[in-house]
This record gives sequence, C-alpha cells and structure tokens, in this order.
Amino acid sequence: MIGISKLYCGTVESSDVLRYGARSERLPSHLLQFSEDKKPVVVWNITRACNLNCVHCYASATAGPAPDELSLAEAEALVDHLIDYKSPVLLFSGGEPLAHPHILSLIRRATRGGMRAVLSSNGLLIDRDTAARLADLGLSYVGVSLDGLAETHDRFRRRPGAFEQTVRALARAREAGLKVGLRFTLSRRNVADLPGIFDLVEREGLPRVCFYHLVGSGRGAEMGSEALSHEETRAALDLIVARTRDRHQRGRPLEVLTVDNHADGPYLYLKLLADGQPERAAEVLKLLRLNGGNSSGRGLGAISWNGQVYPDQFWRSKTLGSVREKSFAEIWHDPDNEFLQALKNKKAHVQGRCRECSFLDLCGGNLRARAEAATGDPWGADPACYLSDQEISAFPT
Repeated sequence: MIGISKLYCGTVESSDVLRYGARSERLPSHLLQFSEDKKPVVVWNITRACNLNCVHCYASATAGPAPDELSLAEAEALVDHLIDYKSPVLLFSGGEPLAHPHILSLIRRATRGGMRAVLSSNGLLIDRDTAARLADLGLSYVGVSLDGLAETHDRFRRRPGAFEQTVRALARAREAGLKVGLRFTLSRRNVADLPGIFDLVEREGLPRVCFYHLVGSGRGAEMGSEALSHEETRAALDLIVARTRDRHQRGRPLEVLTVDNHADGPYLYLKLLADGQPERAAEVLKLLRLNGGNSSGRGLGAISWNGQVYPDQFWRSKTLGSVREKSFAEIWHDPDNEFLQALKNKKAHVQGRCRECSFLDLCGGNLRARAEAATGDPWGADPACYLSDQEISAFPT
C-alpha cells in the first residue's frame, strides 16, 4: 500500500511515525503501514457467498456459502485469538461479508475487544439500517468497491443498476457517520474512467480512495490480458498524482492510496526528483524505508472461510496452515515453515531483475503471487514492475 497523498503531498512525515515509537499497537490507523514490528493486518474472507458475480473476483465467490466455512463458535474463537495476539486490524471481506449471517456480532466482538475492524463490501447490502448498525459497532472504515462509472461498473458486476445501488450505499454510510472510501481495481476495461472516478469522489464528499493494481487470482486470472501495460500504468499513476495534488492545492485534501504494486513508491521518489523537489524526495525515501514495501507473509496475512491461512488474500496456492489445527499465531511464527520464513527475508530469495534492483529494500520484491502466476516461480520477477532497467540501477544502494 502506497500513500500517494502521504508521500507526494507531504501529509505524513517520518517524524510523525517516530513520535509514536513505530510500534503497531501505538500507531494511529493512517500510519500503520509504517510500523516497525509488522504484526500482521489480517484479511478474513469470512464467507464465499456473494450477491454478485464479478468478472475479476479473486475469491471466485459463489451465490451461497462454501460447505466448509467456519462455524460461529470457530469464528468467535478466531476473533478472540486475534484480539489476544494484538493484530492491529481485522479486515472482514468475502465473498460479500454482509452476506454472512453473523457478521455484525463478529464485528462487535472484534471492536469490543479493542481491535480496529474494517469492512470490504460491494455496498449493495448497505441500507440505512445496516449503515447505522455498523456505525454503532465502532467500525473503523468501510471500503466499497467501484469498478468505474455506470456502464463500466455494471458490466464488471454483471448486474444492471449496480452502480446506482453502490453510490446510494456510499451516501447511506456517510449519513450514518461511517468513514467510507472507494476501492477501484485498475485495468484496461476501466482506466478511461479514472477522471470520472475522481469527480465522483469529490461530488460524494468521500475522504479516501484506493486504487488497486490488477492481480490475476481467482476469476481475475481470466483478465490477464486486461492488465495495464507499463506505459499505461505510468500514465495512470501520473493522472492519480496530478488529481491528488490538485485536490490538496485547492484546500480539499483527499487520502489517496495505491495497492498491490510497490513500484509506485520508487516511482514517486523519482518523480519528485524530476520535479525539482529533492528535499521532499529525501523524506519520501525515509518513509518508504519505514514501510518496507510488500509485506505478504510478514505484515499482511489472510484467513479463508474454511480457516486456511495464506500469505495474502490473493495467494491461495500457498497454504500455510489451518486455524482448525493450530492458532493463527502458531502458524504465522512457525520456525519450521521454510517458505514462510523465506517470505520474511525475500531479499535473499528473489531472482531476475528484482534481485538486481537497487530499490529492493523499498518495494520488498513486489507481489510474489503475481510473479509466480507469470513465471511459475514464487521468487521470479514481478512482471507488473514498470520501472526501467536504467531506473532500477540508478539509485545508490
């Protein structure tokens, strides 16, 4: 996760992080990506059930729940364990998490235990009553997925009218006092809608937008040819930076993040240098080092509806264990799991241009799931890195 507004527009400084001691339990939510201990944020795909059938769903969600989903007792025990373990954030995802029959009681259990709870939703089940109940539960944030403007979004979601329903859900969440933002996955099918998405975010008064780079997992694997080219990715980043800067210059700041391509961090650093801002570039360098780049298997973990643990929510070919057999902490800190231990020290294992890259400490080797999907080798180069050979060799190590 790369904070465009935090880095490029200077809304966060390294001193802000160090003032809290850089431990995850001390850091406010907007600084968690810079924690030094990297105790994992946990993405919990609580159910496979979903009320939509989106073309790019990484979880390959289905109309009903999977037959082996955790029971309520197992789910409650998992929440209690994550509270005791002091995971800094529990992100409820799916499928559609609001389709789970006990989602509200599980969110309540997490927040009453002192956890930051976050919801990732398609929004269609957020009516006024549900929005009010989520706000009462102390939910920290609701991320609502939107894949473009009306025609584009409805085509992705395979449901006419889905766009209007989602926009209404955003308004209901805001009216209830919830912090809410958009989640937008970049692809060739929707990148032309980027300017319109920024207009919508401003029109709806949303405080946050996250732009995800496409990962070919689940049904998303069928969209491999729809991933942006390197040139298209750079152009999209330039537009995102320009629109973010414009909002800040107009006194209407917006939190903007990109996700699942940590080449965005070095790209911002190089962009600041090219723009004649060496002092800000140096500060960004400090923040990128604190961030450490991709943290799959280290600062980010995922648990599936059946209790299987993965390095992240996209990498379902790499099972680390099951919470039905061991606790999450036992799985996450297993010294005998050679693959997991290698993930915690990726620099020693990555190959190809990643191994030679002078920005490796800053991007963390990018997304290993995408590298494996493209090369068959989890330590191969991530093809989504759009930095040129000259750029990755120019930075003094």
